[in-house]
Amino acid sequence: MAMKYNRLGDILIESGAITEEQLKKALEIQAGSGERLGTVLQKHGFITEKQLIDTLMNQLGVEYIDLNSLSIPSEMAQILPKNVAKKHMVVPVKATRTDVHLAMADPLNFVAVEEVRAITRRRVIPLIAAAAAVERAVQNLYSNQGAMRAIEEMQRDLIGGQYGSNALASAVSQSVTVDEDEADAAPAIRLVNSIIDRAYTERASDIHMEPDEDHMNIRMRIDGALRTIIQVPRELQNSVISRMKIMARMDIAQKQIPQDGRANVTVQQETLDLRISTLPTTYGEKVVVRLLRKTAELSSLDGIGLRGENRERFLRLLDNATEGVILMVGPTGSGKTSTLYAMIQRLKSEELNLVSLEDPVEYHIEGVCQVQINEKTGLTFANVLRSVLRQDPDIIAVGEIRDGETAEIAMRAAMTGHLVLSTVHTNNAVSSIDRLLDIGVEPYLIAGAVKGIVSQRLVRKVCPHCRKAYTPSEEELALMGLEHSSAPVQFYRGVGCGECFNTGYRGRTGVFEILNVTPAIRHAIHSRSIAKLEEAVREADFQPMMEDCRRLVLEGVTSAEEVHRILGGQMVY
Repeated sequence: MAMKYNRLGDILIESGAITEEQLKKALEIQAGSGERLGTVLQKHGFITEKQLIDTLMNQLGVEYIDLNSLSIPSEMAQILPKNVAKKHMVVPVKATRTDVHLAMADPLNFVAVEEVRAITRRRVIPLIAAAAAVERAVQNLYSNQGAMRAIEEMQRDLIGGQYGSNALASAVSQSVTVDEDEADAAPAIRLVNSIIDRAYTERASDIHMEPDEDHMNIRMRIDGALRTIIQVPRELQNSVISRMKIMARMDIAQKQIPQDGRANVTVQQETLDLRISTLPTTYGEKVVVRLLRKTAELSSLDGIGLRGENRERFLRLLDNATEGVILMVGPTGSGKTSTLYAMIQRLKSEELNLVSLEDPVEYHIEGVCQVQINEKTGLTFANVLRSVLRQDPDIIAVGEIRDGETAEIAMRAAMTGHLVLSTVHTNNAVSSIDRLLDIGVEPYLIAGAVKGIVSQRLVRKVCPHCRKAYTPSEEELALMGLEHSSAPVQFYRGVGCGECFNTGYRGRTGVFEILNVTPAIRHAIHSRSIAKLEEAVREADFQPMMEDCRRLVLEGVTSAEEVHRILGGQMVY
């Protein structure tokens, strides 16, 4: 082993990338930590990953491979077992009868090369790649391969005729651990597990299993957009659907009616809550799974993306409110519920009785009384709200105001000294007041009860792995309201890489506008004049959402295109 490290050290010194002193220091640190020399040099800032890669390419004549833009054929998984790939952090990218091309973060790792040569019985051609990219390639290649292998086995079993109901019935446990290496589990179970495992790795919010004429498509919603992940052959779709239904305790025999259920699974030591619903379609049942992480990092104000002035405004509104209604508004999927949870987390305390009415209850919150709404059994928002008022509440969170009755009870509760938090599906502050008037709430109730309105959207964040700065065109500057800026301006966009499905985006964050209801706004509500209301909103101390977006674009958190996509025609005020 010693020889190898000297060699890397020698190469780097010879090429002038580091000094003798730095190498000596790095070797001392390394002796204590047992890490690879390359890792130590990067960690302690003696050399960047790019310098290391460039030096090795020049000195060893090893080619660099950009794994992010390469799709590795799934049969590569058969060439090298997963445990070897994981142990040495290497991944085969191409193989012929005599050679195998091996992408590795450390092409001087002779032990790895030897082991791969022995296993594959082929000559190894090392290629150099970035460490993070290798790690991700290994994860993707083998998680897809787990699914492919399960599919192959299921097809084999089908032909052998031994794939009956007993294989499924053996798996009726409620808490499931998702582990790809359960060799003894039925292939259908392994296939479903590897799909859930992949969804977890990709941070997907939903899995769609869609039967089609000749196969079943598995798509996942990642950062708000659906991406096709794998296809399951048509003849196996029923086994997969049955497995999902067993997990959710649904009726397997019923295929003509929609059903819904839930299950708990453990993936990579984290508990996930799955909401599973089925819908009969022409080619069989479509299954949609919503994944809810028990530890919602969203339930903190930082997690949802509240920053700067808006954060102060939000806290002023929240911390000083002892009564009245605070509304969260935005279209479907704009993160209102997450913000509602963040507010509940902040407000809950031992001295208060906080009750939340939800449909469905998404996350369990310690110390909060959560009620699941069920329209079928008459547990409607309005009915439960009436009962809750007899339960001596201090704060009531109403998942959503859908009708005049609920709105009216909520407003009256707020007038009698309760703090009510709720959400309304509208585009902005003005239209939410309009909506309340529309569903028949008296203007004096709205004017008296509503204290503040938080309007929000989710924008995708530029992928940090492929983010590039560029100089925006006149048109883009005008869109962002920056055409008069004197200083030169830089925007950022992602060029697309393997980390972000070539979309240029990874993850999302909230953008907000927070309106404190001023006396002028109250007056305008009373007089039912939308024109007056718009004017009063403009004069209130309030930072339009566009300003929040502008800041994020200038900081390189999101792109101008994304802001335009989300705000579109609402680029005004």
